[in-house]
Amino acid sequence: MHYREYPPHPALAAHVDCVWAAQAPAWAHTHRVLPDNCLDILWQDSGQPGFAVGMMRSAILVTSERPVRTMAVRFKPGMAGPFLAMPLHALTDQRAEIDLLWGRSDAGRLGDALWNSAAPERARLALIERELLRRLRLDSAAGNGSAALVQQALRALEASAGALRVEQLAVQLQVSRQHLAAQFRTHVGLSPKLYARICRFRRATAALGASAGTDWARLAQECGYFDQSHLIHDFQEFAGSAPERFHFSN
Repeated sequence: MHYREYPPHPALAAHVDCVWAAQAPAWAHTHRVLPDNCLDILWQDSGQPGFAVGMMRSAILVTSERPVRTMAVRFKPGMAGPFLAMPLHALTDQRAEIDLLWGRSDAGRLGDALWNSAAPERARLALIERELLRRLRLDSAAGNGSAALVQQALRALEASAGALRVEQLAVQLQVSRQHLAAQFRTHVGLSPKLYARICRFRRATAALGASAGTDWARLAQECGYFDQSHLIHDFQEFAGSAPERFHFSN
């Protein structure tokens, strides 16, 4: 399977993690997509409208029956709001066609431009960036106070790899836990606690080496888990399998 990420246009760098392209193999193919605390919008050459995929709370299996081509954008956590103009909890574990979010005219124009062009991969992705830049300029709510609070919280959670407790985070930000949770629900789509758990899980999957002799108890400690059983629980919830099985299947 072909998959490649590209850095975004500099003017989008505060909001966009990357733009990416993929092509499934010619044979039937299934791959697992893990929760990563990001939201993506995808366009595929299948004749269907583009669609946004919200924050995920567990892994999903994606099956391709033919060599589908995909062009997409991946937003940084909490930064998709200006481009979707909706509370992000409505997209959690869901997908929504982009013509419902952007309007049929704008969505159709971009889809036609992507798939009727003979331009190279990166040039097609630039068409997506151009539309995002237009929408960013039109968004009057970008950078409001609530979003700024959430960004502070996200930076703190990422810096601690999810180890910072939500109670401590609320104290640092001088807000109540309830207010913080409400802002996360709107601007991120997950609770602060679940976001932190996925941060820890991502750290654990990234730390897995190529060898068969992983010290799971040590890995759990290094990644901020209470103990090995806590690590196992999160792998089962987020990856759908125990850590060892996940390790050897990847």
